[in-house]
Amino acid sequence: MTNISINKLHEFKDHPYKVLDNDEMNSLIESVQEHGVMSPLIVRPLEGTTDQYEIISGHRRFRAAQKAGLSEVPALIRPVSRDEAAIMLVDSNLHREHILPSEKAFAYKMKYEALRHQGTSSQLGTKLRTDELIAQENGESRNQVQRYIRLTNLIPELLDLMDEGKIAFSVGVELSYLPPEIQQDLFEIIDREDCTPSYSQAYRLHKAFNDHVLTREGLWAVMSEEKPNQRERIVLPRKAFDGVLPKGYSKEDAEAFIMDAIKHYNEYRHRKCDRGVSR
Repeated sequence: MTNISINKLHEFKDHPYKVLDNDEMNSLIESVQEHGVMSPLIVRPLEGTTDQYEIISGHRRFRAAQKAGLSEVPALIRPVSRDEAAIMLVDSNLHREHILPSEKAFAYKMKYEALRHQGTSSQLGTKLRTDELIAQENGESRNQVQRYIRLTNLIPELLDLMDEGKIAFSVGVELSYLPPEIQQDLFEIIDREDCTPSYSQAYRLHKAFNDHVLTREGLWAVMSEEKPNQRERIVLPRKAFDGVLPKGYSKEDAEAFIMDAIKHYNEYRHRKCDRGVSR
């Protein structure tokens, strides 16, 4: 173990785990400020350099040390290859208590690609397929590992909705088969209409795409179906506000204008009530 300058450390390229500036990070920063970094980072020498290092384990501690103003941190140097480091990185975080679907998806993909790059399963000392090996090590089925890896084909906006629990895992898998441009159209509908696809809808969109019959009109037709758990919405035609909304207002401007108008009207009604005036 040795102390390494913060300036000589680099995050592992494309590592799958999110380092969030949240309450947990703030607590970690306070701990680092008071006690320093108690558990050393694990790093490897960065190829093509003489004194630069890539972090394998300890990205959150590294961020906390940066924010705490430390100039160096304790680290263990491991002279391993990129593939070996990728496997170590994935395994060091995969069994955390809280792990997001997107993190697990990209972690499985990173480990899958590293194992495949290292060699065949026979060279790795096992007759298992690569996805079977990952599944066995993590208590998953091979199909479940494949489904997680499929999620890496989702656009970031849909992945964020999965991480937030707004889109179910099975729905995300079906949507991952759609090309990025259709996924983007879908996200715009989700964002605009405040609705998310059910599994049935996602499955039909996937099937329609496979059958080469999915269009933007078809996408809208599926997503505009009313679902039992769908939030009730009030829809008013734009022409209802002709002569009321300022000219040139965008959809977002119009929504803000209407919400402000409702807010001011409610305040006006409450003032009348306080004066004993009938509504």
